[in-house]
Amino acid sequence: MRCTSLVGLMFVSCVCIGGVARADDLPEQFQALPAMAEATASPARGDWLVVPVDRKTSVYRSGPRAIAMTNGLIRRVWQIEPNGATVAFDNQMTGESMLRGVKPEARLRLNGKDYDVGGLKGQPNYAYLRPEWLNTMTADPAAFRLIGIETGETKERFAWKRVRHAAKSPWPSPGASLSLHFQAPAGTGLDGLTVLVHYEMYDGIPLLCKWLTLRNDGRQAVRLNRFTSEILAVVEDEPIADARGRCDYARLHVENDYSFCGPVPRVSRQGVFWSPDPQYTTQVDYDCQTPNLLECRPIGPDVIVDPGATFESFRTFELVYDSTDRERRGLALRRMYRTIAPWVTENPIFMHVTRHDPPSVKLAVDQCAEVGFEMVVLSFNWSNGPKFNIERQDRDYLQQIKELVDYAKAKGIELGGYSLLSSRTDTGAGNEVVDAATGRPGGAIFGQAPCLCSRWGIDYFRKLPAFFKATGLNMLEHDGSYAGDRCASTVHPGHHGLDDSQWRQWEKISGFYKWCRGQGIYLNVPDAYFLVGSSKTGMGYRETNWSLPRDQQIIHARQNIYDGTWDKTPSMGWMFVPLVQYHGGGAAATLEPLAEHLPDYEAHLANLFGSGVQAAYRGPRLHDGKETKTVVKKWVDFYKRHREILDSDLIHVRRADARDVDCLLHVNPRLSEKGLVMVYNPLERPAKTTLQLPLYYTGLTRSAAIRREDGPPTVYKLDRTYHAELPIAMAPHSVTWFVIEAASDGLF
Repeated sequence: MRCTSLVGLMFVSCVCIGGVARADDLPEQFQALPAMAEATASPARGDWLVVPVDRKTSVYRSGPRAIAMTNGLIRRVWQIEPNGATVAFDNQMTGESMLRGVKPEARLRLNGKDYDVGGLKGQPNYAYLRPEWLNTMTADPAAFRLIGIETGETKERFAWKRVRHAAKSPWPSPGASLSLHFQAPAGTGLDGLTVLVHYEMYDGIPLLCKWLTLRNDGRQAVRLNRFTSEILAVVEDEPIADARGRCDYARLHVENDYSFCGPVPRVSRQGVFWSPDPQYTTQVDYDCQTPNLLECRPIGPDVIVDPGATFESFRTFELVYDSTDRERRGLALRRMYRTIAPWVTENPIFMHVTRHDPPSVKLAVDQCAEVGFEMVVLSFNWSNGPKFNIERQDRDYLQQIKELVDYAKAKGIELGGYSLLSSRTDTGAGNEVVDAATGRPGGAIFGQAPCLCSRWGIDYFRKLPAFFKATGLNMLEHDGSYAGDRCASTVHPGHHGLDDSQWRQWEKISGFYKWCRGQGIYLNVPDAYFLVGSSKTGMGYRETNWSLPRDQQIIHARQNIYDGTWDKTPSMGWMFVPLVQYHGGGAAATLEPLAEHLPDYEAHLANLFGSGVQAAYRGPRLHDGKETKTVVKKWVDFYKRHREILDSDLIHVRRADARDVDCLLHVNPRLSEKGLVMVYNPLERPAKTTLQLPLYYTGLTRSAAIRREDGPPTVYKLDRTYHAELPIAMAPHSVTWFVIEAASDGLF
């Protein structure tokens, strides 16, 4: 039969059986790919973080036995004979090779026995890889063998229903795909088992994705005890350890959607491991302990793949950096999230209402509609009044919530609710995580937690979708989400033991979040589930700090935002405003009565809307009089007037320290407002200084028209480092902003 496969913008034909070439047809399928062209092989020009890359991702023949995929920023190359293996991974932005050695494409433990998938043997030195060595390297007869290749377009990982303001990012992110098909070696009893190694590379960003699929077309069930979906022998570069000792490399960021227990992926990564390479015996470290072998693997999964069934692994994303500069690396990381998880650009303005009786909820909805807020969340409630309970299924309660949802919708407000998942002890005997060491409940990351695959867990994930469908609720704040606990129970219906418990629970939570995203349900989750549908997590703060005196909270908040936006876009993290007491502090810490503390309330509003970061305004009301209402609406209107630039990238100019003015700079070269500068004076005295504004990422090169708030513009010349000198004078305890646009033609 004939099939077509999309490579870049070119349709080519391939000879295949069931969509995949036979082993003896592989050369013809390979020849159907376009040959390497000079324009394709050369690096893209310009700075991809400032100027859009117009080159599309392409797959092509790069030699007599090799396939390459490139987007002009990165290139990965695979040898296809005598077996399939990655033989080059190049940073085209810097001209550097990322790879020093050939490893298998994947590694599997099937029915208790280990198998390599692809790979080549015989490399004499693992410090570097000479191209001529590939001519003499051989295939391992015990490894899965390449039998076919497929090319095509990227596909969405799951549905994203757009129901609120977000960046105009395409979904799926455009690019190209490549799948390598491997067959089990003869005599293993794995007849009919095919391993598909999938790659996607995305247009305009140095990023690729990799994952595995196991397809069992045989007659016998296969037990997948373990898998390693990526094995890369990376060059000896400087490892950068995170807060928990996990490594990144100066030129490579790796994360996957198998992520939990942490507010940012660099803390919560579970399936990314950097370890010493036993084949690299010539490294500088005398004990050969340099962690420069990347392996991506979970605990388990220890699952059965029945005849006719398919198993899919998690997905690993590899972002190649072109610099060690912290700001530039952060910009690249944030571009990655906007590309592969564009729902994180949704940034609704929301209130946490603490009273849940219908009149109180309607009051909150009315006030939100009056000042321009967009969402009300039925918050956790520490009082003795009615409490929102998303697990209730009685008809009267569902009808009550539906009526509130309809009331809010009529006012242009979305209604959401809070639910605690993992950090709870009220789920009943027999439903808790069982500690492998003791055989009893307990030992979870947060002490005690329910198992998501217990009867309670299965029922919980039945109730939540039913609640959303019955009420129309379209936001969930999912507190204490699944933290990665393993469970040694052998009687829970959703898993069979310890080895598959983490994988099955991750499937449960990630599947639910993906379903929510497809329904247009917005997700606040205090863990890094961005790649499976969550939009927002904590920006990064200590909860008890909201018990500090009000003036101290203001400085803390600006520090938290400054620090939290290195790894996250402004829209990916929430902050907090204690309209009523939170954790303590009494009257000195809270804003109620609002009219009596209006300067502090406005300082919170200026911090948050000026940074593009939304907060949980937690209390029974947003305003308590005309003057308070005017102040809240002023800052909401400011945010909405400049929403596009405030939701854009953030450049860290000066961190708040209460000793001088501090400053944040929003930039976006694709907008007419190229930048917006927020400047805060925390001092008891007037401030007069000159700011050195780094305007490179605005895309302006010679001059900039800068206006203070709504005043007339003044043209400033940029120096050779793209900085503008901006003189400012500010009153004590004040805030101001400057809008940056392109200067008129002919200036400078």
